[in-house]
Amino acid sequence: MKLDENATVAMAQARPTYRVWADDAEAFTTLAIGRLHHNFHEHPLLQLDELERLAHDLVPLRQCRFVKPGITQASDFHHDPTHPDGLGIDEVFRRIQEAGSWVALYNVESIPRYQALLTEILDTVRPMIRRDQGSTFLETGFIFISAPPSVTPFHIDRENNFWLQLHGRKTMNVWPHTDRDTVAADVVEDYIVAHNASKVKFKEELRARSHEFDVGPGDGVYFPSTSPHTTRSERDWVRPGDGVSVSFGVNFYTDATRRTARVHQVNRLLRRRLGMAPTYPGMSRPIDALKAPLGQLIGVSRQMAKTVLAPLRGRSALPPPPGSY
Repeated sequence: MKLDENATVAMAQARPTYRVWADDAEAFTTLAIGRLHHNFHEHPLLQLDELERLAHDLVPLRQCRFVKPGITQASDFHHDPTHPDGLGIDEVFRRIQEAGSWVALYNVESIPRYQALLTEILDTVRPMIRRDQGSTFLETGFIFISAPPSVTPFHIDRENNFWLQLHGRKTMNVWPHTDRDTVAADVVEDYIVAHNASKVKFKEELRARSHEFDVGPGDGVYFPSTSPHTTRSERDWVRPGDGVSVSFGVNFYTDATRRTARVHQVNRLLRRRLGMAPTYPGMSRPIDALKAPLGQLIGVSRQMAKTVLAPLRGRSALPPPPGSY
């Protein structure tokens, strides 16, 4: 029995420890953009052969996504479960080193082994999250695989994001979520409340306002909900056998993002119906505290009305955007 116990201890000690960390954990905050480090690029499940296996699992779920050739950072971020040239997933990965190849693996937590991996990653940073934002929910993972030259178009997300570079290199530009010159308040509200991103547009002249990160394996960037961001990867780092950039977006909502979404519900109503310019979330805690309960009521009421009216219009009611109230 003692030998078995010793063997178990030895195996546990031999198992690699994977984690995400900030250089100064005390100063790091999940309320602002920050640089990170990690060693998950060494994890067996995040190597290219395992990601190809994951892609095969996700194809039937329509969670492998593709973009059309020629996209730029200013393009609308549209992606489709069908490859633009009709390629199957085997052919996509066989040609993944070819310049301009691009595939995204969405909601990897749908597959149990990657759900466990996502939890493992977030467990290493939960103390930092809870300190600023409370508990988490709707934890999701997105993996982007591309051969340069390639880009991810400019966009915003509802979730917070621990963005980890796994392989290859990439340049990421991230703007503060408080920057209303880059994305106006009403545009954020439309996206949070109604999933309308049509007015989220890239402006080259505003690039200087962003934080720019040149990242390689083991580097990471954290950015809060609604932080505008875009990426690009050039061919200057490409070498034989090292020509694919892989990054992992570890996304999640919190008590704080839910409260902010509820404030956006109220602000959108005040702006659209009363022509007001309401105080943006985060600018006044007392005002946010008054708006948040009302915003929850507005969100629930809007969804109930959509559910009742949709059949009368001959269609089904769509679910509310994740994290919208």
